[in-house]
Amino acid sequence: MHNIPVSADSGTWTITELASQYDVTLRTIRFYEDRGLLTPERRGTTRVYHPRDRVRLALILRGKRLGFSLDEIATIVDMYDAEPGEEGQLVYLLNQITRRRADLEQRRHDIEQTLHDLAEVEARCQADLEKLRTGSA
Repeated sequence: MHNIPVSADSGTWTITELASQYDVTLRTIRFYEDRGLLTPERRGTTRVYHPRDRVRLALILRGKRLGFSLDEIATIVDMYDAEPGEEGQLVYLLNQITRRRADLEQRRHDIEQTLHDLAEVEARCQADLEKLRTGSA
């Protein structure tokens, strides 16, 4: 079996090159393959990634950073290749962004409320401790 050279110069990448470029593990890329998010060409035992795979990996990683689930990311990425195409993908993505933003805003509100509640309890505890220490209970 011959090793066929694969390089960015030819518009293709190895799994090691992609992992290095995107600072992810080989296991991460294989996981995305197992989920059907990436579909590299096989040349013997070598995985050959084309520009489409590279773009999909970038979209997957961006989606993860934004807090989307892999199922949501798969829907967004897969819509680009099928009907309703890019327009449907963008509409879906905008809806997901709206939902994600609302969720994060609610979490921020909940955290702010919790911090406020903790500050009140802390102040009462400090006051009670001060009373105990000065004997003015």
